[in-house]
Amino acid sequence: MLELHNECILLDLKANSKEGVLRELAEAVHDQCVSISTEELTKVLMDREEVGSTGMGNGVAIPHGKLPGIKRTTICFGRSAIGVNFDAIDNHPVQLFVMILSPVGTANEYLKSLARVSNLLKHEKNRELLLSMDSKENIRSLFNEQKNQPQP
Repeated sequence: MLELHNECILLDLKANSKEGVLRELAEAVHDQCVSISTEELTKVLMDREEVGSTGMGNGVAIPHGKLPGIKRTTICFGRSAIGVNFDAIDNHPVQLFVMILSPVGTANEYLKSLARVSNLLKHEKNRELLLSMDSKENIRSLFNEQKNQPQP
């Protein structure tokens, strides 16, 4: 089941570039996927960005990818105070990032994870909450409550 953990919540991303953000998120996830290097995680995400930007608009990006060698779908949340040019569809800077990494061969779980995160972030109220919350526990609660919501 998809769940966000405190160690995968970055409230103050330092990076000011797409690759920098992806590297910061990969570093946070590396502790849970120690068998996979930060460089490999970043490369998978950058390769996916070359197919098309995961910048969804409204200040949101959902970088994602599939990796051999990980055991379960993992998510990581990052927030940038200044915003980052992420080639989003609306050409606005991105402040909210949710990275999703899934094992190869789990297409159904992968798509459900993308749908859950997209559903959470499509609501302006949730985006405003994520921008203003100072507590990792509150952010975790918002994401983890979402898993119990019915999907359209």
